[in-house]
Amino acid sequence: MERLADVRNQVIFAVRQEYVELGDQLLLLQSGDEIAVIPPISGGKDMNEVEEKSKDIIKFTSEKLSVDEVSQLVISPLCGAISLFVGTTRNNFEGKKVISLEYEAYLPMAENEIRKICSDMRQKWPVRHIAVFHRLGLVPVTEASVIIAVSSAHRAASLEAVSYAIDALKARVPIWKKEIYEESSSSWKRNKECFWATSD
Repeated sequence: MERLADVRNQVIFAVRQEYVELGDQLLLLQSGDEIAVIPPISGGKDMNEVEEKSKDIIKFTSEKLSVDEVSQLVISPLCGAISLFVGTTRNNFEGKKVISLEYEAYLPMAENEIRKICSDMRQKWPVRHIAVFHRLGLVPVTEASVIIAVSSAHRAASLEAVSYAIDALKARVPIWKKEIYEESSSSWKRNKECFWATSD
């Protein structure tokens, strides 16, 4: 058995359910005090990692998107985090009442660009699985137009990667959006985020 001195730098102590740092000072205990020895709470590497091939799942569809379905696709026993971005249709834009959005994409170039984005993400962060689903056609208010799911061993990588993914998608992927308004009018929206757009 390891001596207390051997593990002192690997654990923290709690007395009366309060953390205490043990230096050279004496800790006065009272009758009935409970002492807890607490190892690191979470994190670290899984020493029993199994080989699992990473997946990039990309889909354009006219069907309604499911957050549960997309998040299930990136689950891995090696991962402790799944981060999601869900873009939905809101009911207003600059004072106009929006009833739906309509999306078109230049396929398969859009798919190829998303594959490049997935590759960029893998170079920047240690992520496991990536799923990018985008709806085409009409998307009513409150329904999802895009869902991006990323899994990773720890949360920081997937959170940063999913944020990068939606920004890159808006900037690089040839997808167009038309807003359809309640007063029977509509407007194709200029994407100010795309890299070839000129500033006004």
